[in-house]
Amino acid sequence: MKTAVARTTRNVTRSLKAQTVTLSASVGVMWITFAANALLGGALLQFGIVPRTVHGLVGILAAPFLHGSLNHLIANTIPFLIFGWLVMLRDRRHFVPVTLLAALGAGVLAWSLGAPNSVHVGASGVIFGYLGFLLLSGWYSRSVMSIVISLGVAALWGGTVMQVLPGAPGISWQGHLGGFIGGILAARRFKGSK
Repeated sequence: MKTAVARTTRNVTRSLKAQTVTLSASVGVMWITFAANALLGGALLQFGIVPRTVHGLVGILAAPFLHGSLNHLIANTIPFLIFGWLVMLRDRRHFVPVTLLAALGAGVLAWSLGAPNSVHVGASGVIFGYLGFLLLSGWYSRSVMSIVISLGVAALWGGTVMQVLPGAPGISWQGHLGGFIGGILAARRFKGSK
């Protein structure tokens, strides 16, 4: 019995360390990119998503790491950490594919539907992807843990989904909607696990 408990404790500790490293590295890249952009006078923002331009396609991968202001970065860091941790709590192996599908969905929709001459930056599309994944993973997988996570996320952050609709100026609803769709697709893709 003691051996099983010790093994479980080691596994949980190892998993928490891996989650901490993954999330810290991701957020670290965002903060380092922000600092570099500040030192360069905002020059890196040109690598954001510029709708319907060839050079704007680079932003599909770069935009989640770029932020327009310190407030923007802080506002994205906190939910990124919370939702990213919940994605990994469900299954750590899903973090990278869910992140990529969310970023791709957010980027493609922002690039396709964004206002001309606008620049879309920030991790909120990925965050909305995590939200879509977490809300629907309980439905698709039917596991107890996924259902509990889905219900908890719905209760605490369900109203946030309204930000996928057009409305507030300066908010990339296109990126939010695309990320949310990417997260739903990821939940469907991983429906057979946990």
